[in-house]
Amino acid sequence: MKKFILPLLLLLAVGMLVAVESAPSEVVGYVKYDCLVGLNFVALPMEAGFTMASDFANAYPGMFDALNYWDNVNQQWVGAYDFGYWDGDFAVTPGAVLMVNALSAGSVFSIGDMPAANASYSLLPGLNSLMIPLNKSSVTLASELADVEIGVGSLDAMNYWDNVNQQWVGAYDFGYWDGDFATTIGMPLLVNSLITGTWPAGPRSIQLRNSK
Repeated sequence: MKKFILPLLLLLAVGMLVAVESAPSEVVGYVKYDCLVGLNFVALPMEAGFTMASDFANAYPGMFDALNYWDNVNQQWVGAYDFGYWDGDFAVTPGAVLMVNALSAGSVFSIGDMPAANASYSLLPGLNSLMIPLNKSSVTLASELADVEIGVGSLDAMNYWDNVNQQWVGAYDFGYWDGDFATTIGMPLLVNSLITGTWPAGPRSIQLRNSK
């Protein structure tokens, strides 16, 4: 099976992955994600030399048995699975966001050079995965991401994954952001977009999307 669909009903629940922000220099740095047994939402902020999802998994032998990215075109998870080889392996780039299934707890790191261009994401109406880019330390709340960075009325829901309780935690736009939560650079999110666009857009931005 090459497509893995996590029930969208999970998006109505609430949860969190704590992405621990490093203090990267202008040349190299790292971002750490503490994973627990089960599903974990992580990102690849740094230029670590990974070209395939399996490269990331193989850096932590035996820790993961499934790697997934969100396909915002078809609105479903697409997965690679460890059968002694990675069936459904897919390409990754700096800024990629992954939902991974861990068989053991441990910290994983995105270590390497600062990417040549800041992460940028193509948003389509519906659910989209993204990471708070490394140059966006000013974004400290989900509501700031929605209303200041992307624009008022652009998003109506933002979710992070709680790997302790294995569920999504959401903030929802009811004219105010109910359930607003703190964000840090490198933090992966699943957001519901009402628009088609690119975030962030700028001279140092490039399009970063996982594709097979």
